[in-house]
Amino acid sequence: MSRFISFAIPVTSAEEAKEYVALYTNEYHDARHVCWAYMIGSDRKEYLSSDNGEPSGTAGKPILGQINSFGLTNIVIIVVRYFGGIKLGTSGLIAAYREAARLAIEAAEIIEGKDMTTLGFTFPYLAMNDVMKLLKAQNSPGGREVVKIISQEFDNTCSIYISLPLDLLPELSSRISAISGTSLLTEG
Repeated sequence: MSRFISFAIPVTSAEEAKEYVALYTNEYHDARHVCWAYMIGSDRKEYLSSDNGEPSGTAGKPILGQINSFGLTNIVIIVVRYFGGIKLGTSGLIAAYREAARLAIEAAEIIEGKDMTTLGFTFPYLAMNDVMKLLKAQNSPGGREVVKIISQEFDNTCSIYISLPLDLLPELSSRISAISGTSLLTEG
């Protein structure tokens, strides 16, 4: 009976995914096949998969299919197969690799991420309370920081740079601009 061992690993680039593939291929050098697939980026347009010697489309595509089914990105899934002497056939291989990938995903912690951006603005010292109240209101009551202050300078004219989810930028920019005396800064 063949044995399948699967891993779901968070990555931030194709290079990092390929490094993990090389690492696991080396670690499981005695396995018959080390098949994998990765998906990178919030637009989910950078991906690649490998059947690593299995019949075409029977390993990498089912692994990638599970990444798509779960709507994941910035992940590499590696499935190691030790051949057990019984040929599974095309449909059997597809089912086995799909199931191994699914189990790896379900055993992993899925972390939801957001595209982030930076916003800088100046404001008069007298507007400090309004600005800080607005920034604090963006963070969840449980203490999860959504908007983070990257840098701040307080003088007669104060400046702050914040990191925030890209989808909050239009609304927060508008609310900051509505505070008397504030000016948004452009990076350049």
